[in-house]
Amino acid sequence: MSKVNITPLADRVLVEAAPAEEKTASGIIIPDTAKEKPQKGTVVAAGAGKKDEPMTVKEGDTVLYGKYSGTEITIDGNDYLIMRESDILAIV
Repeated sequence: MSKVNITPLADRVLVEAAPAEEKTASGIIIPDTAKEKPQKGTVVAAGAGKKDEPMTVKEGDTVLYGKYSGTEITIDGNDYLIMRESDILAIV
């Protein structure tokens, strides 16, 4: 997990997406153009939450999120997603 010098505001979280699958279960190599966008990642930073809604995720949690959730950003050459905590579906 990377350490970044950024603090999300309110109920937002910064997630480092897990790498896309390189092979299928049967061993077929998947080309870059056919890889599915990952829906799993690790929380790198989390905001403090809203006044009435404290955060339930914390740094280091592995989470599942919606396929089209978040905004892609690049910090120091690394790609991340920043999203609201409500876009996170589960902690695994």
